[in-house]
Amino acid sequence: MNIKDLAQHLGISIGTVSRALNDKPDVNAKTRERVLNAAVELGYSANASGRSLRRGTTQTIAFMLETGQSELRSGDNFFMRVIDAMQAELDDQGYDLIILPCHSANDPTEFLKRVIARGTADAIVVTATMKNDPRIEFLLKSRLPFLTLGRSRLEDQHPWIDLDFEGYVDQTIRKLVALGHKRIAITVPPTRSNIASVLREAYENAVAETGLEFDPGLIFECEVSESGGNQVTRQILEMPNRATALLLNYELMAFGVYSALQEAGLSPGKDLSVATLRRSKLLRFLNPPVTAFEIDLEQLGRTIAQEVLQVLRDNSHKTRIVWPATMAITESFAPPPGR
Repeated sequence: MNIKDLAQHLGISIGTVSRALNDKPDVNAKTRERVLNAAVELGYSANASGRSLRRGTTQTIAFMLETGQSELRSGDNFFMRVIDAMQAELDDQGYDLIILPCHSANDPTEFLKRVIARGTADAIVVTATMKNDPRIEFLLKSRLPFLTLGRSRLEDQHPWIDLDFEGYVDQTIRKLVALGHKRIAITVPPTRSNIASVLREAYENAVAETGLEFDPGLIFECEVSESGGNQVTRQILEMPNRATALLLNYELMAFGVYSALQEAGLSPGKDLSVATLRRSKLLRFLNPPVTAFEIDLEQLGRTIAQEVLQVLRDNSHKTRIVWPATMAITESFAPPPGR
């Protein structure tokens, strides 16, 4: 059934049917409901490809996720909360949001090339950015508007929004130094990740500015998971001159840290001060609750949607936003043992 058949069945004009299907405001609610019900009952569906060709747009924004990330495998709700808020904002603007899951076995750049060749979306949001990211280099050569959730070495050439990793590291280390800590460790994700590069640089700067002695052995590259936090804590406890505080780049790692301390007969805060980047509802099950930063994920999602639409409308628009966070100190922070 085509739109002409549907209009004849309902006894109304093709234009009215089209406006009802596209949720235009000049169609009353009863007519819209009548059209939608008839479309379902009679098996009508719009020819999306033909409509996109006529309009020169798909009215769709894509969100690319690499499903092999350990955060996604652990059931982290970060992206789901961001995506939910994005969808709400895009819906208000007449756009749909699609999620493009790139399997860990696939080459992300080749996956992106296929997406662009198929004309799947008008613009794309790319996540899990690397310091040297071939996807960004490819997108800069293409005509597809894009925005990244994360930075790269080409951050001055493309629009991006990123979390305030520098602020997290700087504020946390300064608070710990004020409590008397001199041996402060940090975890970073695998080296190809841009987050790892940002965290390392922020850590070195904060250590230098607070007058601490820099020890590369206090930077732990590990899996971003509960197991990674557990393993790092065990390594710290075996050090002859061990760290007295630990900064985690991922909140669920705190569960592994607390478990390792408990098995050793030690306590978070009293024996090892612990902080993590993002405060999550899951962390309330820890005792004591871990020091972390409040991040407004709903507003972050809406802002990503707003900014990618800005880029879509004006490809010269250069979004560069470091997303703010507020520190919430808990009993997981204490002076170092012996003080």
